[in-house]
Amino acid sequence: MNAAINGDRRRPTPALTPVYIAGAAGLLFILAIDLFFGGGSSLRRDMTAAARLMAWAEETLRDCRAEKGVPLDEAADPNRTALIGLESSPVTTSLGSLAAKRTAANPDFAGLVVLLLDEAGVRPGDAVAVGASSSFPSLVIATLAAARALGVEPLVISSLGASEWGANIPAFTWLDMEACLRRAGVLEVRPIALAVGGDEDVGRDMSPAGRELLRTRIRESGLPFIEEPGLAANVRERLRRFEEAAAGRRIGAFVNVGGSWANIGTNAEVLKLRPGLVDDVFVPGPAERGVLQEMAARRVPVIHLLNVKGLCERYGLPWDPRPLPTPGAGALYRRPALRGRVVTWLSAAYILLMAAFLVSRKRSL
Repeated sequence: MNAAINGDRRRPTPALTPVYIAGAAGLLFILAIDLFFGGGSSLRRDMTAAARLMAWAEETLRDCRAEKGVPLDEAADPNRTALIGLESSPVTTSLGSLAAKRTAANPDFAGLVVLLLDEAGVRPGDAVAVGASSSFPSLVIATLAAARALGVEPLVISSLGASEWGANIPAFTWLDMEACLRRAGVLEVRPIALAVGGDEDVGRDMSPAGRELLRTRIRESGLPFIEEPGLAANVRERLRRFEEAAAGRRIGAFVNVGGSWANIGTNAEVLKLRPGLVDDVFVPGPAERGVLQEMAARRVPVIHLLNVKGLCERYGLPWDPRPLPTPGAGALYRRPALRGRVVTWLSAAYILLMAAFLVSRKRSL
């Protein structure tokens, strides 16, 4: 009271709330940077490792084809990837682009899948569901190589029918490729289930001899055989298999390879999907819904690997390259470095904002 009477008025201590706000904002900024933009150099290493693994897989498949007496057609496969099949065969389901099949055999597609899985939020220890059409054995291998590089487990349901130039050689189907890679220690994955594939997932668009050949191969494999009648029942069975194989782990993403009837469903809207990581999946009613749409409805991130030309345009990969690029050397691998630039720009913006905040606080005191 005496101080007040004598005119000794002291300025009140500034509130600490703005300091707390600034500190909390700084912490949130650091967490956001780490979550969304961190790990650029390690991501590039994983991308390169996956691409090199896919290149090794192609070398191994060349040797396996030679051992089985299945020659390479160097006119169709000038890069000798061993991933290009025949224009027509008893197990061929539909038309296919030779240029697209050659393009997808670029090992950098494995690096791309690493990038897409990372963008989808997949982390080590997750499971990744894979709907694999044998029309693009290269993209299946790319996905398996990416999963290995990231330390996640791919849960694969394979359809054995293939479009033109895919894994449609009766003496060298996807089952033969997979067994070859497993024996050589390149990839250790076995499908959790198999299907004939093709029209209505029972090969109506194949020759009768081709359908029976694939049925026999599936039975001999000892793996579960999916042949549920009707789309809805087929999708339910595939989802059940994925969930059972995940054994309580998070399914971090669904990767769709090719245009399998059971995976993409029958609604025409799926044809409008942009390839790559998609977040605008139209989900039709159950009668038209494939695994892709069902996963999207369950908020599982979807990676769509079908339109190879669109993938090249979106992610900067070369179309029908000859020779194949060196893994790790293309424009694709500069994408993680762009994250570092984004971090720099955001950091500069944050520092300027905090400086302006502190100056304004100082003036108001």
